[in-house]
Amino acid sequence: MNQEQLDILRRLTEEMITFNKTVGMKFVSAEHGTAQLKFDFKPELVGNFMLKVLHGGVISAALDMVGGLAIMTTLLDKGQINGMGTVDMRVDFLNPGRGDWFKATGTVMREGKVLWSSRMELHNDQDDLIAIGTGVYRVSMKKEEVFMTV
Repeated sequence: MNQEQLDILRRLTEEMITFNKTVGMKFVSAEHGTAQLKFDFKPELVGNFMLKVLHGGVISAALDMVGGLAIMTTLLDKGQINGMGTVDMRVDFLNPGRGDWFKATGTVMREGKVLWSSRMELHNDQDDLIAIGTGVYRVSMKKEEVFMTV
C-alpha cells in the first residue's frame, strides 16, 4: 500500500466515522488483505458497570471496522473501492474486555465479485484474546455507487 492509501484508511478510521471518534479508534497499520486498529479503555466504553469491562457493542464495532478495513486494503490496491457495507457478522466473546488498551486485527478470508469475508480478532494489552469474529461485506464496483470522496 502506498502512503496516500494508508492516509485514506487512517482518515476513514479516525475522522470520517463519528462513532469511531467517540470510541477513540486509531488506525495502526494495513497491508494487502490485513489491517489493525487500536483503542484505549475508558469508562464511557463500559458495558457491565459491576465488572468494568468493555461493552459488547464496542467490541463488535471494532471488529466490524477492522474487518472492513482489511477488505478495503485489497480494494484500494485494485483501485476499485466504490461502495461497501456489512451484510452479516458473527462475534464470539471469549474473555471479559479488560485491559488498558485493545488491538483489533482483520484479515481477508475470501474475495468475491460482490460478497467478501474477513476474520477478526480483538486482543488486550496483555495479549489475551477477548473476541473473534467473521464478517461478510457487500462490495460495489459500480462507478455510480460512490463510496467516498477523500
